Amino acid sequence: MEDRKYTLELLTSKYYFLPSIIYRLVAMLDKLFSLFSHDIGIDLGTANSLVWVKGKGIVIREPSVVAMHKKTKKVIAIGTEAKKMVGKTPASIITVRPLRGGVISDFDATTAMISYYIQRVHEFGNVLPVAWSRPKVVIAIPSSVTEVERRAVWEAALSAGAREAFLIEEPMAAAIGENVSVFQSKGVMVVDIGGGTTEIAIISLGGIVVSKTLKIAGDDMDSAIIHYVRLRHGLVLGERTAEDLKIAIGSAFENQKSKIKNQKSIPVNAEDLEVKEEKASPRNRMAVVRGRDIETGLPKSLRLTEVEVREALAPIFSEIIEAIADTLQEAPPELTSDILEHGILLTGGGALLAGIDHLIVERTRIPVIIANDPLTSVIRGIGKVLENDSLLQRVKVVGGLK
Repeated sequence: MEDRKYTLELLTSKYYFLPSIIYRLVAMLDKLFSLFSHDIGIDLGTANSLVWVKGKGIVIREPSVVAMHKKTKKVIAIGTEAKKMVGKTPASIITVRPLRGGVISDFDATTAMISYYIQRVHEFGNVLPVAWSRPKVVIAIPSSVTEVERRAVWEAALSAGAREAFLIEEPMAAAIGENVSVFQSKGVMVVDIGGGTTEIAIISLGGIVVSKTLKIAGDDMDSAIIHYVRLRHGLVLGERTAEDLKIAIGSAFENQKSKIKNQKSIPVNAEDLEVKEEKASPRNRMAVVRGRDIETGLPKSLRLTEVEVREALAPIFSEIIEAIADTLQEAPPELTSDILEHGILLTGGGALLAGIDHLIVERTRIPVIIANDPLTSVIRGIGKVLENDSLLQRVKVVGGLK
């Protein structure tokens, strides 16, 4: 018995260094592979995702949709191809959005999507096989997520093949992307209306002082349009049709001119939508949509006006503006004074809706500045952080990631 115990102790002491050697070997291989990898930044959105490659800029802009086999969970398509399948799949195939409300709702689908982006980036001109790529990855997350939700994104990136992953908060990324001086002792308010969430934050001295994540955004606007048309006209619209209807003739303020000028018929991505502008009332555009009649179950066309779409969206706008007011009330008076002087920075896809800036000004009496390119504010901020390691160290999120 003593001999066996002595032998076990000898073996244990003899090979104690193996875990350390293996760890060092893996670290060396990761460092080697990193020389042949492209570091990337990802704006992992509920509706759309954008990818930035260090030294190249934005290289991918696709819907955040994954199509997979229902039973085996085998991925069939990701991005644009998967989006085309929405509402048209057989029973054996499902299409999912890996993120809901700004957080991961399907870990495996999220990992597959990030892995897909890494592979796409390394497909061409890479010395090593794509599977050996080990990039550094920076991902933006909502400011009000829990540590568990934050860690899920971090682990998904590592599982997808990143050698190291860093997270930054979306409002901070948007502000950096719009060249806002986030490290000054001056209050800056960012309102980012995305697909799954509306991020509202007040930034000062390099950090977020007050923030609110509202799980009401672009997707809820689509649902509001579907609900309105169903109740008012007895017509069932698809998600894609509602989204394109919102983009084509959606507005928040009645006195705003149409963004689409001097066109009688405008083609839109959806197959079931045609937009027209009335000669008698150029500010009240209308769209002919096609859906399914509730009573007969048969296809049916319907003419909707810009006024009706605005009426459908009004409750969503009210909730967003109420959340802006609540955030301002929680802020110190000194920061509120700065915001009153310098205004609110409006970003995200929702910023493109005609008149939303005027509606916010009317309700809050605070100036609103729409970002130069609202759809890319966050990814451009991620890109700047990715290109500047000292900036990354100052703004990265560290809580719950060790």
